[in-house]
Amino acid sequence: MSDYNPHSPRPAPRPARRSVWRTPIAILVVIVVAILVAALLTFCTSQNGHAAHGGRGGRGGGGGGPNGRPAITVGVAKIALGDIPITVNALGTVTPLNTVSVNARVSGMLERVGFREGQMVRKGQLLAQIDPRPFQATVDQDRGTLARDEATLAGAQRDLARYATLHAQDSIARQTYEDQIATVKTDQGIVASDKAAVESAALNLSFTRIVAPVSGRIGLRQIDPGNQITANQSTPFAVVTQMDPITVVFSVPEDQIGPIQQHGGAGLATTAYDRAGGTALATGKLSTLDNLIDTTTGTVKARAAFANVGGRLFPNQFVNVTLLVDTLKNQVTAPTAAVRHGPQGDFVWVLQPDETVKSRPVKIGPGTPETVSIVSGLNSGETVITDGGDRLKEGATVVLPGQNPVSPGGPGGHGRGGHGHGGHHRSNGSQGGGGQGGGQGGGG
Repeated sequence: MSDYNPHSPRPAPRPARRSVWRTPIAILVVIVVAILVAALLTFCTSQNGHAAHGGRGGRGGGGGGPNGRPAITVGVAKIALGDIPITVNALGTVTPLNTVSVNARVSGMLERVGFREGQMVRKGQLLAQIDPRPFQATVDQDRGTLARDEATLAGAQRDLARYATLHAQDSIARQTYEDQIATVKTDQGIVASDKAAVESAALNLSFTRIVAPVSGRIGLRQIDPGNQITANQSTPFAVVTQMDPITVVFSVPEDQIGPIQQHGGAGLATTAYDRAGGTALATGKLSTLDNLIDTTTGTVKARAAFANVGGRLFPNQFVNVTLLVDTLKNQVTAPTAAVRHGPQGDFVWVLQPDETVKSRPVKIGPGTPETVSIVSGLNSGETVITDGGDRLKEGATVVLPGQNPVSPGGPGGHGRGGHGHGGHHRSNGSQGGGGQGGGQGGGG
């Protein structure tokens, strides 16, 4: 049995021990760890700053742009003074001065053809020969009739001369004399008719020779030798197109009529290009403007004449036409690729002496596909960015053509020179401070 007595007095509780030394040590350890972490973060931040600064040093250390970004390789161009042509561009159609359908003027058998399809022919050159024998027979017959009637007329005229003498002597009746006068006049009419018949037959005989009506290129023949050819049939025997000179018909906007007439009108230089617009085919002059404006399109037709010795312009060919209206002299000009368009208007990237870029608003004037005139915003001699401008920002560092772009923190030695030697001593950047700065920046 237990000898526990509930009424016996309880023993006094043992006082708890206090670890007086444990709490300060823990606090001290936490403080030391925090100090070490802060020092480590400070060191890493400092090293990263050195690397970025070293990367922004001279070309030898890294050649990077702001915030350690790599510099952008760009194309540049010098602003200069030049001439700007004022032109009117249009789509035109090559139109021959003469296009003639060759038809037979008499019917008969086509005896022979005197040309090759597609060859150049001269005016009056024999193109085809129709069998002339029936027409020659008609000519001979009409000439015989004419000879007979001329003899009859001669006899009547002799009789009239005798009658005239007798009538003067009052030896014959007046009626006989007047009847002979009528007979002579009748015979004269018959002879005149016979002469016309002979001329008509001779003309038809000449039509058996089909000749070129104009000089030019002849097309495909529609009838072969040995076939019967019909006079003035609907399908022409061949078509001759004049090739040199040749014209181009194109449309000009109505607001350009005034400037064209003001600067000379007919005689303005005109150039015809191929459909792609890259190859000049011929150079000519404006001939004339039409006498009315097409109300449906607001344009007026114009015709320009071109020498076409080489045959580069072909009938009904579509060409691009450039009409030179005027030329602006001594204009500030820039490549069209240098002008960019932003929310605030047109601007260009201007290269600064430290090889950074700065945007500058400009006002542009007339230009060409390659060059544009600058009304304000640029001066002759400045350098602008032509290629690579889409990736630029204000103050960005660029790499010019011929330089070697290097990424930030590129190859180098030790990093002490990263703070500034590369920027101040560009010529020694690849050997000394700049290169060392780049090296440490890369390592940090």
